[in-house]
Amino acid sequence: MPRAAGDGNASVRVVVDTNTIVSGLLWSGPPHQLLNAVRERRITLYSSTALVAELAEVLAREQFSRRLRSANVSAIELLADFAQLARLVIPAEIGPTVTGDPDDDQVLACARAAEAQVIVSGDKRLRNLKTYQRMPIVGAGEALAMIQQAT
Repeated sequence: MPRAAGDGNASVRVVVDTNTIVSGLLWSGPPHQLLNAVRERRITLYSSTALVAELAEVLAREQFSRRLRSANVSAIELLADFAQLARLVIPAEIGPTVTGDPDDDQVLACARAAEAQVIVSGDKRLRNLKTYQRMPIVGAGEALAMIQQAT
């Protein structure tokens, strides 16, 4: 996997879908390890205002309130943490690509604008694409393996 030019440590450029970000912020496992790789500057995480807004909406859902309380953290604190990790880009203009979920197209538009080297998703509709404009779409565990090889 090529390295990104102009990104400090020449880290891998990554876009991660909202569900994977939520998993990484609230639980341990590969999504959390992926966010740790961002914190360690082994990868560079890109997002967009649309994806940040989706993250805010998801974290505000009742289903996550108990987990937030047990982690002794608020949704606002997690959003602030994410904002420190991600570089924002203006999404590229793309046509509808993922049938049935325009939010998935936001991930692809962000990845295209960021010139990402990998898209990380747990979403079956996105994963079924396998690639988007030569960017592999993989789960967090596979992304970690790819990043380990590249760094």
